[in-house]
Amino acid sequence: MESNKKYWKGLEEYKNTPDFVENNKNEFAEPLPIEDVLNEAGLSTVTPRRDFLKALGFGLGAVTLAACQEAPIHKSIPYVIRPEEVVPGIPNYYVSSFNGQSVLVKTREGRPIKIDANPNSGVFNTGTDAQAQASVLDLYDVSKLHGPVLKDDEKVAWAKIDEFVKGELNKAQASGKKIRLVSSTVSSPSTKGVIADFTAAYPNTKHVQYDAVSYTGIIKANENSFGKAVVPQYRFDKADLIVSFAADFLSTWISGEEFTSQYVANRNHKSLKAGKMSRHFQFEAGMSVTGTNADTRVPIKLSEEGPALITLYNTITGNNLAGAALPNNVTADKALKLVAKELLQNKGKALVVSGSNDVSTQILVNAINAAIGSYGTTIDLDNSCKRYAGNDAEFNEFINEMNRGEVAAVFILNANPGYDVANTKAFADALAKVALKVSFADRKDETSSLCDVIAVNHNYLESWGDASAYEGTYSIIQPTINPVFNTRQAEESLLIWSDNAVKDYFQYVRNNWDKNILPVFGKTWKEVLQTGVFIAAAKPAGAYSFNLSLAAVIPTILNNSKSLAKDIELQVYESAAMRDGRHGNNAFLLELPDPVSKVTWDNYIAIAPKFAEKLGYKEFDIVSVKAANGYTIDLPVLIQPGQAQGTASIALGFGRTMTGKAGNNVGKNAYPFVSFSNGTSKYSTTVQLTATGNREELAQTQTHHSFEGRNIIREATFTEYKKNPAAGSGNDHAKHKTYDLWPAYEKLGNNWVMAIDLNACTGCGSCIVACNVENNIPVVGKDEVRKRRDMHWIRIDRYYSFNVEADAHAKGHGDHGTGINAVTEEKEIAHLDNLDNVSVVHQPMLCQHCDHAPCETVCPVLATVHSSDGLNHMAYNRCVGTRYCANNCPYKVRRFNWFNYWNDSRFDNYLNNEFTHLVLNPDVTARSRGVMEKCSMCIQRIQAGKLTAKMEKRPLKDGDIKMACQQACSANAIIFGDANDPESEVSKALRSERIYYVLEEINVQPGIGYMTKIRNTDTTVQA
Repeated sequence: MESNKKYWKGLEEYKNTPDFVENNKNEFAEPLPIEDVLNEAGLSTVTPRRDFLKALGFGLGAVTLAACQEAPIHKSIPYVIRPEEVVPGIPNYYVSSFNGQSVLVKTREGRPIKIDANPNSGVFNTGTDAQAQASVLDLYDVSKLHGPVLKDDEKVAWAKIDEFVKGELNKAQASGKKIRLVSSTVSSPSTKGVIADFTAAYPNTKHVQYDAVSYTGIIKANENSFGKAVVPQYRFDKADLIVSFAADFLSTWISGEEFTSQYVANRNHKSLKAGKMSRHFQFEAGMSVTGTNADTRVPIKLSEEGPALITLYNTITGNNLAGAALPNNVTADKALKLVAKELLQNKGKALVVSGSNDVSTQILVNAINAAIGSYGTTIDLDNSCKRYAGNDAEFNEFINEMNRGEVAAVFILNANPGYDVANTKAFADALAKVALKVSFADRKDETSSLCDVIAVNHNYLESWGDASAYEGTYSIIQPTINPVFNTRQAEESLLIWSDNAVKDYFQYVRNNWDKNILPVFGKTWKEVLQTGVFIAAAKPAGAYSFNLSLAAVIPTILNNSKSLAKDIELQVYESAAMRDGRHGNNAFLLELPDPVSKVTWDNYIAIAPKFAEKLGYKEFDIVSVKAANGYTIDLPVLIQPGQAQGTASIALGFGRTMTGKAGNNVGKNAYPFVSFSNGTSKYSTTVQLTATGNREELAQTQTHHSFEGRNIIREATFTEYKKNPAAGSGNDHAKHKTYDLWPAYEKLGNNWVMAIDLNACTGCGSCIVACNVENNIPVVGKDEVRKRRDMHWIRIDRYYSFNVEADAHAKGHGDHGTGINAVTEEKEIAHLDNLDNVSVVHQPMLCQHCDHAPCETVCPVLATVHSSDGLNHMAYNRCVGTRYCANNCPYKVRRFNWFNYWNDSRFDNYLNNEFTHLVLNPDVTARSRGVMEKCSMCIQRIQAGKLTAKMEKRPLKDGDIKMACQQACSANAIIFGDANDPESEVSKALRSERIYYVLEEINVQPGIGYMTKIRNTDTTVQA
């Protein structure tokens, strides 16, 4: 590791602002309410000593009672006849599918409580994203409708709904007018069959598919280039060189959890041990999750993306297409020439992707990939992705049809165009001209509130169905609980309204599988319900050649670039947590820190530090953002290192107004910044900013837990690693002698430890939500996060860095300063330029389960103690809330319950009601006010694994026990196991030369080892 590289979490730490210094001086943002406790006892802080001592017993008792309040009384009704498959205390598991991915649903006493990847998925067993982990909470959302709605009557029976809809459909058919079924992409074979049968019954019907975040540009480009209107299957695991132009493929682009698994396969500890590591260049305007993981990230303006691709194409092919010029970005021009050279050197083993939804841009990308031999190797058009099939032009024409009065009936399935299209007013005005408007939404949302009928759909955990994420891949959806409310599956409603011979959707799904799918695999229906997913042998991937002329597409690309090169260039993008906004009322996702900015409960406008200084804005200033179409919203400014100069970024998925108590009016809606041109939706535009004079502090978590400049991140280059596998880890230096205050003891049974590969962790945050769900971690809300009271047991620290000159410690600055704090005053302005070119490291941080745990020695009631198998335990009912342990923890991973977050109306984000409490894991105690908590290393899973092995009369095997965070991780960055087993995966990982321990110099002997971050960089490209 370069000794002059410094790391910091946020600009306040970087600049060492007074607020940052004060907040880190005081371990807790607010003191305990001692004054209130004494006043309740009839005392005060000026009470005479004798009276105070007399009441001391009350004082201690009050604190104890605050920590151990009387448990609420819940009346329970025992089973009269217990279901055969339900054994109290023993979980049941069901296979299902979420967004096309096969998942395993854990239930307890009939309640779904946890989602994980289906281990039967083979290569598709890639962990889960945060949305899948949080989705179980949506089942218990009290904001949902409890039954169907007919013209605002919420007590109507399904029979009346059916009578009304069928009557209106017959009128529509007789009138000769059009019937439209509008949905997001449907990949389910059985749902497609139901829609086909409905269309046969009502021939005027057409199915219109659109996606809130569109991939029409890729689909149309492939249709034009190769005659295949598909989203390809990208194979990042087969690419030695990856070049991305604003495609956030490790997070939100197409299939982030799957691409993460592929990407990491060429970069994790196993790959490095084999001497192999892919190389990744990222060109983008806003700092994305993928950009933070790139070996070399080059900031470019939105208007420069087109010319950059033209430059790359010309350099690779030797052509001389017009527009290949980046006169104002020397760094990007230099990087592109190097990238072109390396792409030619890696023909057949390289991949170029673009996040643009412009057809012309994607055609140019196709030409580049054809020139470097990507088709048939890293791009597969024959085993295509079926997650996205939306057509922007068809949806736009659908609005025109309604405006012309040609549509008599509209059915809306799994879509919310009243919120997530560019011009919601135009849609609403057009929809008002339709006689029959039916929504299958589960609540009165922005679209269903405009409809005559809301035929409330099941949650996916209550449903039968299937999915096909890729060509030849089929997964089943089966109910894990009976319908909670008076809902009915949308497909069943369509079957009833079309007088289908089969009206039971379960039977329809089974008939479809028995006839069309099971014969292909030679399997039975019982095997379907047990396995959950079947994958056919892949077709040979064809090596397609590109034969189109680029003469027609280059002018379009240049016109797009020219139109952006004025005012401020705005990019709207999907946030890693909220995505397109469909889970807008999910409190777990709302409180999930953004992987880059660490902001919760809000969106914002991100601007580069130097550009913000030029505009005269400071962080958290509220500015009015006005687009060319006149749409205006007010948002707080976030100063974002790495943002390209002259650009700004705003996240989609916020600004819901009719989603539920938790999500209503959280952030602002950025969809109206999207425009429609040349047949597709465009996610970039120009805006003007105007100061409002107001200010609002965002709820960020990034600097809540500072390490005071200590050396906790270690990294090296791949070149250095190949010369010395211990490079950067510190393991190639002599260690100083340590002295112990405690006698050593041998762990004779198990010794539970963990290894975390910093090269694999992408910072996505799925592990955070998985931990929340598994361990009953409460959501505290925006105001509490602002007070540094976030409760997450595992956090992902994001560190920025750049190289600081050797004179960094001049003028008496100490060695423990970080970033700008360690730089002379004269250098500060120069380093403001460096903030455009920061590199990023993500580090998961949780309780380190130290053998010499500092928290244990200061607890006055032995609430936190060490176990014989290496774990640091918390006895919740013993804790009196002194918080000494948190003060003494060098890793800042202990959390204090300031309130009963699950049962206090002040934190009513729909988690504190008895119905939503059904999501709680009964194996984990829900903590009360005044209690300290932290990572338990999923002790309930450890005990369950031991018990299973005992019942099966066998030894515990490596892999029997997986932590919630580990199981959710698509990158397999977290490895857990028994250090006493020398053949366990974790033992092998901890023997790696890259392993180091955070703050090992203070000799607390942590039980979690980290693997040094390795970058495959070429310093000649750095700015």
